[in-house]
Amino acid sequence: MALRINDIAPDFSAETTAGKINFHEWLGNSYGVLFSHPKDFTPVCTTELGVVAQLAGEFQKRNTKVIGISVDSVSDHQKWKSDIEKVAGASANFPIIDDVSLTVAKLYDMLPADAYLPDGRTPAHSATVRTVFIIGPDKKVRLSMTYPMSVGRNFAEILRALDAIQATDGVPIATPANWVPGQDVIVALSLNDEQATEKYGALDIKLPYLRFARAKH
Repeated sequence: MALRINDIAPDFSAETTAGKINFHEWLGNSYGVLFSHPKDFTPVCTTELGVVAQLAGEFQKRNTKVIGISVDSVSDHQKWKSDIEKVAGASANFPIIDDVSLTVAKLYDMLPADAYLPDGRTPAHSATVRTVFIIGPDKKVRLSMTYPMSVGRNFAEILRALDAIQATDGVPIATPANWVPGQDVIVALSLNDEQATEKYGALDIKLPYLRFARAKH
């Protein structure tokens, strides 16, 4: 069954470029971004991991741990890291999971249960391993995005979505289309106008069900 929003992200133990981890234990009280790749030494994925390396400080500011996964071995990952760092001009210090067994890819429903890697396989055999998951400190899936192999992921959008998730976490607000931090937010319908005004100040009421409030800074 496919993972849905608010499902508990499956726990697992795996070897990584930073040693063996237990996923939930490694995540601790942080948010997490798990992003997957169909094979090492592939051009689009190399650029993506390079951008993540460049954004290390941005994820750290957001109390977010980043972890990659590719269906190749740790030894291949370590060799790939040197290419990533050459392209990015930044150290790729986040762990990359060894998923030669396809255990994690299947656990997160990126491959069918009967999938295997034939000899001489190409990235096309594991092309569906192209998903981003944002996971909360409660270990629940907050967001997932799946990309084809030909489309590089937009990590500015992943950061924006992470900001929106954190801004709305546990509070009665939502973010409108194209929202970025500092812009007005939407007040949830669980609050009436009086309660919303008391909590957030003057409202900008566009429609009875669409009420904006100034974002808290």
